[in-house]
Amino acid sequence: MSDLKYALEEIVEKYLPGEDHFVVAVDFSQKGGKGVLHILIDADQGVTIDTCAKVSRDVADEIEARDLIESAYTLEVSSPGVDYPLGSKRQYQKNVGRELKVLLQSGQDILGKLEEVTDTGITLRVKKKEKGKKAVEEAVSFPFEEIKKSIVQVSFK
Repeated sequence: MSDLKYALEEIVEKYLPGEDHFVVAVDFSQKGGKGVLHILIDADQGVTIDTCAKVSRDVADEIEARDLIESAYTLEVSSPGVDYPLGSKRQYQKNVGRELKVLLQSGQDILGKLEEVTDTGITLRVKKKEKGKKAVEEAVSFPFEEIKKSIVQVSFK
């Protein structure tokens, strides 16, 4: 991790309002001579627009005071959208009980209800259908290193 990214993550963590908030991603990129600093934050009970605005102001003030980014840049602070892949154990824990679509490193897609999160992986309740038989549900575990991407499935039922 670059020194700048590490410094930016430390700054963001410092201004999060409580233990229930956490950093999902910090990304700084240059586009056409202008920098874009994109910060994603989340919380166990969700993030408010007021929290994003406060974190944005506080982070911008410290970046300026420490002169960390020399060129002009745009700062965006938001929460990950529902279609943003889960990346941390904490994000998985927040979504226990919800339907996930998991893409494995092997290329296989698995759809199931997130039942459990451990230090090493997740357990999904998956429907298995065998030819000529009624579908049955079974718990299937996947280590984090086998998971390429997990997306929460939105249900409008």
